[in-house]
Amino acid sequence: MHIDFMTGAARWDEAADLARRVEGAGFSGLLFTETSQVPWMQIAAAAMAAPELTFTTGIAVAFPRSPMVSAAVAYELADNTGGRFRLGLGSQVKAHIERRYSAEFDRPAARLRDYVQAVQACWRAFNREERLAHDGEFYQMSLLPRDWSPKAHDHPMKVDISAVGPIMTRVAGEVADGVHVHPLHSMPYIENRLKPDLAKGAAKAGRSVDDIDLIIPVFACPGDTPEEREPYVAHAKRQIAFYGSTPNYAFQFDDLGYEGTTQRIRAKMKAGDLDTLGDEITDEMLNQYGLMTNWDDMADQLLERYKGTASRVVMYLGTQQIRTDDQHLDKWAEVARAVRNG
Repeated sequence: MHIDFMTGAARWDEAADLARRVEGAGFSGLLFTETSQVPWMQIAAAAMAAPELTFTTGIAVAFPRSPMVSAAVAYELADNTGGRFRLGLGSQVKAHIERRYSAEFDRPAARLRDYVQAVQACWRAFNREERLAHDGEFYQMSLLPRDWSPKAHDHPMKVDISAVGPIMTRVAGEVADGVHVHPLHSMPYIENRLKPDLAKGAAKAGRSVDDIDLIIPVFACPGDTPEEREPYVAHAKRQIAFYGSTPNYAFQFDDLGYEGTTQRIRAKMKAGDLDTLGDEITDEMLNQYGLMTNWDDMADQLLERYKGTASRVVMYLGTQQIRTDDQHLDKWAEVARAVRNG
């Protein structure tokens, strides 16, 4: 099982420095989110600084970009990293797609299925395996003159998608190489909801579900005292509450007997009481959706929960600490080595 670190918006020199530190600590890779900044240039800078890491977008927003644009950027990154890049795509939510990006959001699961297939068609055309001829419901692509096609390479190309609900998860099973599991997850959700839906999609496409990687972000909150864990715990609880405020994610709470949690969070948000959202998440809940433990036990806890299920576990928290604190980084290095060797 690989262990990665998650990071977000940063200057290119900061991304390069973080990559060197993460590589030196024994992590397998870096996952780059896309919020206030596109991930591509950061990944290029990080890859030049840390040639052994694997880089992932978790996730790049699909619909505002042509599949050709996403395919071309990913193909270039895979070439220049020697195949150490995975393209992670997601639909984002309707408000962002329509009102921030001014793009179409109609039928996101069907659209993302077509999008992934269009990206894969581009890659086959770039590799000179076949001429570009994708004729999907949402995307039609048939022109790729030689002068506009990138130089062919033989590095592996993988495309993963984010999925939460049953429809998108079945799409992942049909067409994707991997699934970016939502950070707000429990093991009952993975076993009872995600895996069965993934298997249904894989069976529909005549694929083996064993060939589909699960990339799982983890709210890991290590520390040998409550005071040391507190920054992680507070951040995790706020983030779980933020994600859990979405009505479509209320089932994550309801399935485990925490009914009404989403409604309480939304009531606080409506009242403008944003500073105490995390108070709705108890320690018991946090241990369902994350891990709180001392440093010596963190690797064992990660392996016990995710080994045999996750291809890659991604540490959601702590990027800022390891940028600035060598002692903190040394502790994470021990966790990373133990997970990779476990």
